[in-house]
Amino acid sequence: MEIPKQVQFVVEQLEKQGFEAYIVGGCVRDLLRGNSPKDWDIATSAKPDEIVKIFPDSYLDNNFGTVRVAVEDEDFQEIEITPFRVESKYSDKRHPDKIEWAETIEQDLGRRDFTVNAMAATPEASKLKIKREKLKVIDLFEGQKDLENKVIRAVGDAEDRFQEDALRLARAVRFVATLGEGWKIEAKTKKAIQKNSGLLNMVSRERVRDEFMKIIMSERAGEGIELLQELGLLKHIIPELEDCRGIDQSKHHIYNVYEHLVRSLKYAVQKNYSKYVRLSALFHDIGKPITKRGKGEDATFYNHEIVGAKITARILQRLRFSRKDIEKVVKLVRYHLFYYNVEEVGEASVRRLVRQVGIENMEELLQLRFCDRIGSGVPKAEPYKLRHLKYLIEKVRQDPISVKKLKLRGDDVIKILEIRQGPKVGAVLDILLGKVLEDPKKNTKEFLENEIEKLGKLSDSEIFELGKKAIKERQTLEMKRDEMTKSKYWVT
Repeated sequence: MEIPKQVQFVVEQLEKQGFEAYIVGGCVRDLLRGNSPKDWDIATSAKPDEIVKIFPDSYLDNNFGTVRVAVEDEDFQEIEITPFRVESKYSDKRHPDKIEWAETIEQDLGRRDFTVNAMAATPEASKLKIKREKLKVIDLFEGQKDLENKVIRAVGDAEDRFQEDALRLARAVRFVATLGEGWKIEAKTKKAIQKNSGLLNMVSRERVRDEFMKIIMSERAGEGIELLQELGLLKHIIPELEDCRGIDQSKHHIYNVYEHLVRSLKYAVQKNYSKYVRLSALFHDIGKPITKRGKGEDATFYNHEIVGAKITARILQRLRFSRKDIEKVVKLVRYHLFYYNVEEVGEASVRRLVRQVGIENMEELLQLRFCDRIGSGVPKAEPYKLRHLKYLIEKVRQDPISVKKLKLRGDDVIKILEIRQGPKVGAVLDILLGKVLEDPKKNTKEFLENEIEKLGKLSDSEIFELGKKAIKERQTLEMKRDEMTKSKYWVT
């Protein structure tokens, strides 16, 4: 692995002007782990106006002096360059009251959140092929040791770090969830998170949402949710989910509501389902605490899917999700309890479900049902009846083999043959459809009008006979198509 030439170029240009420049933060962490960084950050002794002079096409992005340089690379689009800085008091627990430029890289690293993110690679390293044993690293806080031990530890005093930026409370969990199996939070850092969990309420909902979604989309999303709960953060993000803890369910479930939702999410992760399925898996039974009536195995949760959809909408609105995301997740939660039994539910009911949910959402609704089943403790996600439903969904969405496909109508037949409305018109249309099914390219008004004129030279009995033959061939085609659809879903 090599540091990209665009990153090397930026470092070299800063050095040529007499400034220090280092790759820093998460990209150094990822390089040491043998991963290709998704983002590249450079810290420098140059000030913002000096950086912009060196890179005329760059732009100053924020009040923290970050300058962004656009690059052409399939893996990343820009490089962030930030002056060395130290930060003063954080009155709002979100932004430093005053930004001060630092003189050294050591001062800059001391303001960062966690030890594994507080490392820098020296300029000399930018000219080397990246191998762990060759990467020259400035590591003041034993970040490499914590990287080896898979530990998230705050830089310096943990409480100070969280008082500076309360979003770091959630970021700690995000790193545990995203960095892979076996990561944990160091004891003092963990204690400081639990003590200061309420500070998360001072962070903008958009920033919290972004951290939450990084957890949800990670390979350890379920563990991330459980860690949020353990640290006292979940009640400040999704208190409705916290309320599901300890809510026992009926005889169809072996886990309480909270455990069931987390297990459902874990299955969605295991199957690499979309963000919509993951969110709806986590929220689909969130209406149960409010709707619960009775105790033990006989407890009921009538209309919990309707109540849950409203609660889900409230949660996603509070976290500033887009309207599109809200509408889709709410719809999945609302209809997750759809009833289907092979012997009882016919095509009309399936068409109604498809209209309510939207054909574009049906696959994800079925995936949610799989998550629900596995999260309930059943051994099989997709039983026969759900395979049969998939078959029926595809069947009802297929274009019907109908004369409505033709590029002309019965009125055209009547006009060309100069006849009245009657069975002969239908027979002609059946014959024309048969020709189009043999060769769809023939479905043009010009071709069909010529065929009608040819049919006009035949007797009525000949036309009716050809019409019956066309209907029989069409029925055979419909049966073959249906058999192919059945075999796709192992339905007999």
